[in-house]
Amino acid sequence: MIELRHLTRVYAGVPVVDDVSLNVPEGEITALVGTSGSGKTTLLRMINRLVEPTTGQVLIGGQDVAGQPVHLLRRRIGYVIQGVGLFPHHSVARNIATVPRLLGWPPAQIGARVDELLQLFQLDPATFRNRMPHQLSGGQAQRVGVARALAARPDLLLLDEPFGALDAIGRARAQADLRGVQRQLGTTMILVTHDINEAVQLGDRIAVMDHGRILQHDRPERILTDPATPFVQALIGPGERAFHLLSLSAVLGMTQPGQAQGPAIPREASLRDALAECLWSGRDALPVEGGGIVTLAALRAHARQAPE
Repeated sequence: MIELRHLTRVYAGVPVVDDVSLNVPEGEITALVGTSGSGKTTLLRMINRLVEPTTGQVLIGGQDVAGQPVHLLRRRIGYVIQGVGLFPHHSVARNIATVPRLLGWPPAQIGARVDELLQLFQLDPATFRNRMPHQLSGGQAQRVGVARALAARPDLLLLDEPFGALDAIGRARAQADLRGVQRQLGTTMILVTHDINEAVQLGDRIAVMDHGRILQHDRPERILTDPATPFVQALIGPGERAFHLLSLSAVLGMTQPGQAQGPAIPREASLRDALAECLWSGRDALPVEGGGIVTLAALRAHARQAPE
């Protein structure tokens, strides 16, 4: 459990983070969402002491991080930012191995961990292990950056707008990879994003911030169906609620017997992904991996049933 207790950060007399208390359950993704300047990045950086709080506490596993040596604390906390920051003159394998090498892991253990993470992120180790960062696409580099942050099995992973520089296709793939890896490893993650759809896609819980305060902290479906303030409602977007709710259900739950032409959609893909693919490709039905189809008519009907 990560506990934030009455965290405040003041710059020039102005609170950028204002008396924030928040519990982050172990093994879940908590998304911090809000507009630029809402304080979410400052809040994130106080957790690993890149920014020191003016007042308040951060506790990880019941221990106050203020009493821990910074260099040791940061080895327990992975940190991923937009743009990755891979070491340009180091191979993919050496980039991923950065923290395990600092911790003195045996070479064989490091090599096995590098290959394990590459496989988890669907990057063939034989193909990517010895590549240099300039030989990677943006999406591949971002996945390597996340792999590097996870290499030493951190207690917590902090992600600050990690996919903001990717195009729509690369962003969707990277989000799906992150969610899949988190489910397999059970790593506790805190994600900063300005994109409510990304928060809904990835977050087990969402904390909406504005002017340094948390306005609502709850499950995505509760945020969408019962916004606590006009700001939260506006952040969701007029008329967008039904589409956000589609992100919470997988294609598997709406698969029906039948056959359809074209590439199959993964069973774990969201209904929103399926609707977007139908509209983009002009198809009335999509084949689903493993058998069956999902139809445009069923997706539209499901969206119409969403609460207003």
